[in-house]
Amino acid sequence: MTLTGRRLTLDEFLALPEESPGLEYLDGRVVRKVSPKAYHGATQYALTERVNLYGRPRRLARAFPETRATFGGWSPVPDVGVYRWENLPRRADGKLLREFQTPWDIVVEIVSPDQSRADLKAKCRWYCANGVEISLMIDPDREDVICFGADGSRVELRNEDRIDLDSVLPGLHLTPDDLFSELYAD
Repeated sequence: MTLTGRRLTLDEFLALPEESPGLEYLDGRVVRKVSPKAYHGATQYALTERVNLYGRPRRLARAFPETRATFGGWSPVPDVGVYRWENLPRRADGKLLREFQTPWDIVVEIVSPDQSRADLKAKCRWYCANGVEISLMIDPDREDVICFGADGSRVELRNEDRIDLDSVLPGLHLTPDDLFSELYAD
């Protein structure tokens, strides 16, 4: 059953069975995630791996690919979501909650060929207006990164520009070139 574009309440949406590719609930509408292509997948994996290899051993942060978090009246599934270690949604016994209902600290949206950059920019701004500290829009085709901040800032980055994630991952050195080097087969 196709629900894309249909208006539902958030509770009605959350009662739906999961589908692949996933569905998101944005601004009262059901939206199907774009099926990722190779550039998208390579970039998503590279960022998730970098964050987890740096952040987990230091107990700073943890990254999750394609994981839903419901907050601010929406239920998006960002390409990568990152929680600070102390903000990881946990049960009393320390195990992760099955469903996340708090804003991420960092959200990453990766542009796919079928997606509108304007729509993703608006989504990144929404994240920051609803409790996310840093939102990144990464475009593997253009090889650029736009960093949105909760303070309303917007910075475009290319090549060896440093992606500043220090407020969540102090000391992590990451550049657009680091991410886009994953697009090469060797």
